[in-house]
Amino acid sequence: MSEQYEYVPHRLLRRRVRDIASGVEGVLMAVINENVSDTADYERWMELAYIRNASGREFTTAVANVQPVYDQPQTAGSRRDGRSA
Repeated sequence: MSEQYEYVPHRLLRRRVRDIASGVEGVLMAVINENVSDTADYERWMELAYIRNASGREFTTAVANVQPVYDQPQTAGSRRDGRSA
C-alpha cells in the first residue's frame, strides 16, 4: 500500500493567508498532497492547505483557494472616508 499523503513545499508557508472560499484568515501551516479516496481500489489525490485561524483551530481548503493577506495599516481618517490622514 502506498503512502496516503506527502508534504508539498509552498511559498506562503508560515505566512498570513486568506481562504477565498470562506473568507477566513490565518497562517498557512502545511500543504499536503493527500489521497482523499474512501476506497482501496481507487486513489484520488488532492493538494490541501492546512490553515490555522486566530482561535488556533486548523481547517483545510484547496490550495487554489489560498491567497496572501497583505496587512496595510490605516489611520482613523482613511478608515472613515477612504483618504490618507
